Order: sequence, then structure tokens, then C-alpha cells
Amino acid sequence: MLSFECDYNNGAHPKVLQHLIDTNSLTSLTYGFDEWSESARRKIREACGCPDADVYFLSGGTQANATIIDSCLATCEAVVSAETGHINVHEAGAVEASGHRVIGLPSTNGKLLPKTLADYLNVYEHDESRDHVAQPGMVYITYPTEMGTLYTAEEITAIQQLCRRYGLQLFVDGARLGYGLMSSASDISLQWLARHCDVFYIGGTKVGALCGEAVVFPRGNAPKYFFSNVKRHGALLAKGRVVGVQFDALFSENLYFDISRHAILMAEKLKRILEEAGMVFYMDSPTNQQFILLPHDRALELKKIVDFTLWGPSPDDPTLMICRFVTSWATTEQDLENLRKLL
Repeated sequence: MLSFECDYNNGAHPKVLQHLIDTNSLTSLTYGFDEWSESARRKIREACGCPDADVYFLSGGTQANATIIDSCLATCEAVVSAETGHINVHEAGAVEASGHRVIGLPSTNGKLLPKTLADYLNVYEHDESRDHVAQPGMVYITYPTEMGTLYTAEEITAIQQLCRRYGLQLFVDGARLGYGLMSSASDISLQWLARHCDVFYIGGTKVGALCGEAVVFPRGNAPKYFFSNVKRHGALLAKGRVVGVQFDALFSENLYFDISRHAILMAEKLKRILEEAGMVFYMDSPTNQQFILLPHDRALELKKIVDFTLWGPSPDDPTLMICRFVTSWATTEQDLENLRKLL
């Protein structure tokens, strides 16, 4: 079936697979101390402009989020997120399972706006009983957001300044980071992002890898026992090279950014196809996720011939379903032409 369901339903980019094949018969150290993981770390540090960065390779996105948050926070501390944030919606309580509350604040087009965060922190600061609540210790944002939208440099800077004022850490979930950075609407670079947060990760699972994410502490500021906590959270692969080899390929010859740009180009064409078919968009997304509104019956009928995600009923009109169509590094021109014919 023709699929626009998500950006991680293919295997891996051929160059990633080839690097795995080429290194397959060679022996190495384990747990990410192999030569290819070290090579990938060097390339990521260079790409980020952070020569002292601590770089760890974890098995997946949920594991990365839960491990980072648990490792960076004290036992009584909580993480502040947009109410639509992945850790607050689609991770089955993984963060709460480690003992840290997720404080979900109202979002605007998937974003936690600086004013919303400032208002919350102001109330917290002036609450005489604040010692009795979960203490905010980190702000979590995603780039791009779960709705495919992007924070501007001005918004991230404002959030970072609030974090500094209140002594909070800023964590950027980059599960789809390549697709955000390569959007024509993005006004930041990877190096800029590295300078404006305390920790982020570069998504591989959704951007050309079989699996794995690269967690980056840009100033060599990883918590003391981070490696042990990676293992404690089940995010450490004994064959750590499996992820390291893939990132070694992704960060060679600009591959990560080239395949991300391809997904954005495909998304722009997808958007035009949906517009030509008379589709109504739920919101404007400049990245690889596009959301349209369809009557419930029509959405179910279309889903019989095209795979996409039923995101849920529209909050403005429950008779309409929010339907998500996603492009990826693997989307082809033929996929789009076939969709055009079906619509």
C-alpha cells in the first residue's frame, strides 16, 4: 500500500546499510567504544562546532528522552513541556516512570511559547507553597514540533534566557532535527542550536538510520553517571557499533542534511498535491509532516488505499478528523505521483 504514515517505516538509507555491510566482518570494542562510534563523535562535534561535546549513541527516541531527563534532574524535579510534547503524550509515561513529573503547559501550533513559559514560572516563583510541588528543573522543546512547526531563533533565545534566569536546563528533542534544519522556514543552524541549549539529540531513527539517536552535551557537560544511566534505562546496546556505524555514515559527505533536504522537497510537493485536491489544512507546517482535515467517513475510506495517521478529531469541529501525511528521506517522486492519481 502507498504509505505516508510516518518517517520511520523504511529500513535505512543505502549508504548507511553499505557502511554496516563493509564493517560487518571486523571485530571491535563494545558498548560504543568502537572506532566507528569514535569517528562519528568526531564528525558530530565538528558539525556542531563543539570540540568538547560529550556524544552518546542511544537505541531510540523514547529511551533518549527518558534517560536525559532522569539523568539531568534531581529526584524532586520536573520537566516543563508543551502539552502536545512527545514526552507528555506519546511515550506511555516513560518520564513519569523514572519519578519525574511532566508539567504540560498550553501550546500554540505545537509550540511552548516564551510568554506561556514566563507566566508559569512567574506564578511558581511567587507561590509561597512552591516547596510542596514538583520543582521545575528543565524545559523540553522539540525541533520541529509534533505538529511539524518550527521555533524561531528569537523564540528559542527567549526560552533559553528564561531557563538561565530561573536556573533551568534547556533540552531540545531532535528526533526529526534534520527535517527542521533543512526547512526553508528555519532560521537556525546545527551550530546555532548547540550554542543555545544544554543538551539535544540528533535523530537517526526517523532520518535515515535503522535505529538510534546521538545525544549531545555541547559543552562537555554530561551528568557524571550518564553512561551508567543509559544502561539503567535499557538504552545501551552491547553492540554499540550498530548505531555508531550508522552515524559515521550519516555525518559523512553531508548525507544527513542532504537526505533531510530531500524529505522537505517531497513535503513541499505533497503540500501542493493536497492543495490541488481541495484539501483543507489543519495548520501550516513547513516541515515533513502535513495535517489535513477530512470528514470521518471520507478519512476512513481514503485510508483503505493510502496509509496515513488519524491524528484525532479536530478540536474546532469533532465531525472532522485531523489526518497526518508524512514524507521522509525515502519518499520518491513516484510515490507522490501515485498519490496524486489516487486523490
